Formats: sequence, C-alpha cells, structure tokens
Amino acid sequence: MVQLRIDQGWQMRECGAEAYMSAQVPGSVYLDLLKNGRIEDPFYRDNELKTLPLIDRDYEYRTVFQVPAELWECGAVLLRFDGIDTLAAIYLNGAYLADTDNMHRIWEFSVKERLQEGENELRIVLHSPTQFIAKSYAEDPIEGDANGMKGMPRLRKAHCMFGWDWAPRLPDAGIFRPVSLIGVKQARLDSVYIAQKHEKQLSDETRQPGKTRSQEAAQNAPEKEVLSDPEQDLVRVTLELTVKATPVSALCGVCGTANDLNESLTAPSYRVMLTDPDGNVRVYGDSPSKIVVEEPQLWWPNGLGSQPLYTVRVELLDEENGGVLDVWERRIGLRTMTMQRKKDAYGESFAHEVNGRAFFAMGADYIPMDSLVARVDEARTRKFLESARDAHFNVVRVWGGGYYPDDFFFDLCDELGLVVWQDFMFACCVYELTEAFEKNITEEFIDNVKRIRHHASLGLWCGNNEMELFLRDERQVWCKNPLLFSDYIKMYEYIIPKVLKTYDPQTFYWPASPSCGGGFDNPNDENRGDVHYWKVWHGGLPFAAYRKLFPRYMSEFGFESLPALKTVETFTEPEDRNLFSYVMEKHQRCAFGNGTVMRYMEQTFLYPTDFDMVIYASQLMQAEAMRYGVEHFRRNRGRCMGGVIWQFNDCWPVASWAMVDYFGRWKAVMYYAKRFFAPLMLSCEEEGMHTAAPNLNVQPFEYEKSIRLCAANETLSEKNVTVFWELRDASAKILRSESREMTLPPLSANWLEKTELPEADVFEHYVSYRMEADGEVCSRGTVLFCFPKYFRFRKPEIRVSVEGDELVVASDCYAKGVRILNENDDLRLEDNYFDLNGETRRVKILSGDPAGLTVKSVYDIR
Repeated sequence: MVQLRIDQGWQMRECGAEAYMSAQVPGSVYLDLLKNGRIEDPFYRDNELKTLPLIDRDYEYRTVFQVPAELWECGAVLLRFDGIDTLAAIYLNGAYLADTDNMHRIWEFSVKERLQEGENELRIVLHSPTQFIAKSYAEDPIEGDANGMKGMPRLRKAHCMFGWDWAPRLPDAGIFRPVSLIGVKQARLDSVYIAQKHEKQLSDETRQPGKTRSQEAAQNAPEKEVLSDPEQDLVRVTLELTVKATPVSALCGVCGTANDLNESLTAPSYRVMLTDPDGNVRVYGDSPSKIVVEEPQLWWPNGLGSQPLYTVRVELLDEENGGVLDVWERRIGLRTMTMQRKKDAYGESFAHEVNGRAFFAMGADYIPMDSLVARVDEARTRKFLESARDAHFNVVRVWGGGYYPDDFFFDLCDELGLVVWQDFMFACCVYELTEAFEKNITEEFIDNVKRIRHHASLGLWCGNNEMELFLRDERQVWCKNPLLFSDYIKMYEYIIPKVLKTYDPQTFYWPASPSCGGGFDNPNDENRGDVHYWKVWHGGLPFAAYRKLFPRYMSEFGFESLPALKTVETFTEPEDRNLFSYVMEKHQRCAFGNGTVMRYMEQTFLYPTDFDMVIYASQLMQAEAMRYGVEHFRRNRGRCMGGVIWQFNDCWPVASWAMVDYFGRWKAVMYYAKRFFAPLMLSCEEEGMHTAAPNLNVQPFEYEKSIRLCAANETLSEKNVTVFWELRDASAKILRSESREMTLPPLSANWLEKTELPEADVFEHYVSYRMEADGEVCSRGTVLFCFPKYFRFRKPEIRVSVEGDELVVASDCYAKGVRILNENDDLRLEDNYFDLNGETRRVKILSGDPAGLTVKSVYDIR
C-alpha cells in the first residue's frame, strides 16, 4: 500500500469571499481565523460571543497536489479522511465527490478515475453546523438535551462543542485529522483482529511441587523482590488472528466508506512478526491463525505491575511477485480484562478484573482537552496522562459527549497502565433512530471499534452517559415521545452489542453509565453496577454525606473549584478578578456554580479577603471533598470497587470540576489524589462536630470524638507496615500517641479498631497519622474535629529554602494545607497542599524554577 499525506498548500475562505487565507490541515476554521488575525482569542473574556456567530457561515478549504508515479501504478486509489468535522461537501478537480455528516467516522472514497496528471485540486466546503441544527429543530423539534443547543442530537458531532456546564459554545468545523491518498495494488488489509486465550500450564519436572516460578525465584534469589502476580508464570497465551483483506476489484469504481467494501473479502496469504518487549523477533509464515506465546510478560494497570508491550506486524503477501502488498503493525499487551459481576451479600459486584485479579479503580473522567480539537497533539496529551499516572490513576473514563480520542491517546494509556473505560459518543441527549441515522452510527461504531480494540488499555465499551438514568426520570423533561424509549433500547441494547459481537467480542460491554445492566432497571442503584452521585455539590449536602453511601463502583462524582490565578490571568483583566464579575461568571458554566462555591466556603472557612485566597480556599474544598469520598470508598473495598472523579481536565480556562486545569496546572486535588490514590494508603474516619448533624443546642464537648484508621494495600504483594497516630494541640505538641505493626494482604482494606478521644477539644486538638513501610513514610495526613473556620490555628512561621533539587519546608506549629507556588505557577513538586506538624520536610522539585516562592496555609484564609 502506498500513502500520500495531503497536508501542504491548504487555503481557506468564507464561502462567497474573494480572497483565500493560509490554512493548516489538520486544523479548523476557528484556528485558521485565529492564526490569520481575523478573530481574537475566543477564550479571552467574553470573546466566545463574537466567535460563535462566525460558524453560522460556510467555509471552503482548497489545495493542489500532484499524484506520484507509485500511486498511478496501483489498482485503486482512495481519498481518506481520518476526521472531518462535520458537514462537508467534497470536490475533486471541480467535480462533486461526496458528502460527510459524521465527525466520528473515517471516510474513504475511490478516486483513481477522477485523478489527473499534473495538478489536482481538492476542495472541501464545510457547511454550518449551527444552521443545520437550527433548521432541523425548526422542521422537527426533538427535546432532550441537557446542556447544548437546540437540534444538537441530530448531528454526529462532539456534543460539548455546543456548550456544556463546563464548556463554551464554540462548535468549530474543520479537517481535524489527516487527509491522504492511499494506493492499493492487488489488495489491502482491511482489519486484523487479535483474540487472546490465556491458559494455565502444569509445573514442569524441575519445579518443586506446589511452587510457582515466581516463588522459586524468590527462594533461589532472595535479594530480588518479586512483585508479580503469583499466577503470572503459570500462564501461556494463544493469539488468534482474524485477518480481512479487501481486493482491488472491490475498490474500483466504488464511492463509499471502507466498511461498505467489507462484503468482498479474500482469504489472504500473510505472515506475522511478533516482537516481545525485550526486542526479540519471531516470524510466523504460512498465514498462521494461532500463535502461542511461551513465558509471556503480562500487562498490568498502573500500580499493579509493569506494562510490557508486544509488537504484532502482519504483512499481506503478493504470492505472484513475492512482495508485500500491505502492512498492519500495532502494539498489544498480553492480559485478560473484563468486569467482575458476582452476587454477594450486598447485591452484585462491579469491578475491573485484569489477569484474574479484581482491582479498585482509581482515576477520573476525561473530556476533550481543547474546544478547538485540532490543537490536541501527542505531546500535550502525554503531559496530561503522565500527570494521571503520577497521581496513581489506574483508570480513565472517556466521557461520551466529546469525540473518540486519537490513536496516540490509547498508545499512551497502554504505556502508562491506564485502563480506559470508553463511552460511545452519546451523552445526555435523546436520539431518534431513523434508518439513515442507524446506518450512520453503525458505520461509526465499526470504524472506532476496529481502530481501538487491539489496545491493552481498553477496559470496556459503554453505550452512553446518563441517558438510561435521565430518560425516565420524571423530574427531567427529556423525552415526551414514548417511541424514543424503544429507540434507546434498540441503539444501546441491540445495535451496539451486535456490532461488538462481530468486531470485538472479547471486550466487556456496559449499556450506559450509570446502569445496573440495562432495561431501565433502576440504573443508579448503589447495590449494582456503577453510580453517579451529585448530592454533594448539586444537592448541597456536606462532604460527610459520602460516608453514608456504599456504591459498588462510583464512576462519576465531583466538586468544583477555580483554576490557578495564573490561569485566570490569561482570560481576564485585573478588574475582572472578582468571583461574581461578568467575565468570571462567563467562565463558569454550571448554573449557580460560583454561588455554590461560596455556599460551601461559608460552611468551611473564614471569609477570604482577596481573590487569590478565594481560589486557594475553593481548591482546598474540592480536594477535601474528593478525599472524603475516595477514602471512604477505599475503606469499604470489596463492597465498593471504584472511585472515578468527575472530571480530570478542562477544554478551556474555566471554573469547573477539573483536577488539572486547561494549561496543565495541578489543582490541590491532584496532590491530594496522589495521596488518596496511593497503592499503600492510610486514612482516618474521624467523628466530631463537623460530621454530626448540626444542633445548636449541643455543646462542642458533647459531640463524639473518635478516630478509626484503615490501611489499604492496592498492590499484588503482602506489605509489612507500621501505623502511627497522635493527638496534638494547635502547637503540634503530642498529647497522646499509639503505633501498631501490621501485615497488609494484597488487594485489601484493613480496619483498625475505633479509638474514642473524649479528652479532645474540638477547637484546639487534632489528630495526625502516618504509615511507614521499609522505614519510609508512605502515607500521612491530619484530621480536625470541627470545620477549619472554627479551629484555633496558631499563626505558623513557615520557612522554605532550596537545597539542590529539594525544598526544605519547616513550620513551628501545626500548618494545614501548605501551598507553595513559584512566580509562574509552573512548579511541580513531589508533594504540595500538605500538612505540617511543627516539623521539617524535604520535598523534591520535579519541574519548574523555584524562584519567587510564596507560601500559604489555611491560617491565611481570613
């Protein structure tokens, strides 16, 4: 196969305009207008309002290219669009070729007979998505979208482009992924599907009876720590390959998608090269349908083991001439992956299971990284996903209101050990299943399943976000037409499962999030399936409400905060930097969002007196809210097997639930996550004034004051640890202390006994705790018995100095939530927003220049 990228010489203009401007492909209308100075930054102040109307118009892209000789020699030539957004009319050499109407599909058209010697002109007319949905809604209204613009459900385009409760209304258009000519000689590889079968092997004769290889390694080489799954070396893997090829005869003269061509398939001759993670190559000829991998290196999620990747290369052979017609090469991981669902005392479990081990899901929900999607590249994506790995994520959920991520997203998740919960691109909308719509989405499913299915990180496919939950919710006016209920069942419980049965039968499918398995069967039941919980934040309940909830898998819950001051400065002027200013509220898309921040703030902290203090306090509240939730879920491991936070990232600079802001700056919650998602984690369930029901007639000393520690071990190895706790006063003086040595089984949560602390003064005393493994502190924290606004903090003298690649941080008394920033707020530390117990800590500098440091603690919120 021969490929020519068409990425040079592009021009763009508004349809009807005389002059063209320079353009970039991959790219978009808004990006090209921005680069040519026709618009200002759409994220600045309220420029969104000026930018949105421009997409009511149509735009034209054009370029000229020449066809190289090797393409003329091919039996068929295809024009391929890996991603075109969304409504496009395609013209080649002045003649109409085809239309596109789905951002989520790969589009291919047979064009050899339309090409010419010398220059060829490719012209793309992008029609207005806003005009389309407005006309569609006027002609046939369809109600049932949560956050976007009227008519949005009729267009297969990223929903959040039309606005969401964290996104602007910037429904861009463009050619956002590569365009290319593909030359096919006799045939090409349409797809390769690799199914894995893992089998246990019997011990060989040299092995001691009853011992696995990993046990022998530990016995014979005691200096080497073995962290692998005890069953890992008792497994061999069989790779079963299904190879489909499309012959030239099926391509010639056809104008359609590649999937339309799958009806004509050959039984091709091919060979396979398998390269293991150590670089050893084995060649399998004679069109093998099965390959046995001896002594496999298994792939594990982050925190459970390593991520070895094998390279599979399939070459389609020219039997007549002895050459290679086409190549399919991908990296795979050897693992089993499913969702464990077993009846138990609480209902039915719902847990990720990899290589036979159920693990606790720790991570967040991933949304598009930019409202202008063509700006998202591999380097930027790597930065964000490495942040997720560094904060001990093992799962990311790709939310269904955006678009299917690029190949490099999944490659990075493979490398980093991030299991992907992949939604199909449907969220919070009602859809009418016409015959044309069904054909369109079916092709969309096939394109993306075939593209993504080989990845080691792919954990499950999910039909949609929140539609099963809200479609029948009487409080929501989402669906007035009863026929749309049957359309829902057809789409998510028949069409998608049918596609997956053909194209990816080994990957688990879940019909919706949240769900108990489909059929509108109480989809948010905490005793089955996954749960979305918003009574903290939207419902106004205190953080302690999480402790009354026992979900099997929490796939969405969150709390808002403001982004960093340096991020706010990118879209504001000084006069805008007030929480209730017009510009700040334009960058807050949740109804009553800033008011909700302040409502929780008045419950938690003293009134902050400057804008940066509001930002700091909001981030601490978000971090504490998520800590309350995740630590509670992890303490109840087994009953609960997932804590996935809404949301991981932002698509523009905004006040939102994001853990990392648009520019990649870690909010306080990311540093907290690094602690509460740590594989070895000690948490404290305290009882005090702030966790009890408010009663003004109860005196502070009458509230129960107690602690109960829990040590979690989310690794595959047994761990010997020592647990410490101290009751301290505001000066950090120890009033009472205890310690205990413990052995933590693999994949476990281990409660300690409850300790009553009747002597504790809720306003003056607090508890510090820590856990040590191998002589090093692996987890630590503090808890109060009242809201921070009531605690009588002493003013801490916090000293910070730089020694090599470390900060030395010291305080003379208790300091809570110590935040350290540099001038540019690009300092990444080993830890931040931490507590000091009148001690000195050394903190590694991971990146950034430690110049112009500023330090705050909770004492400063006043």
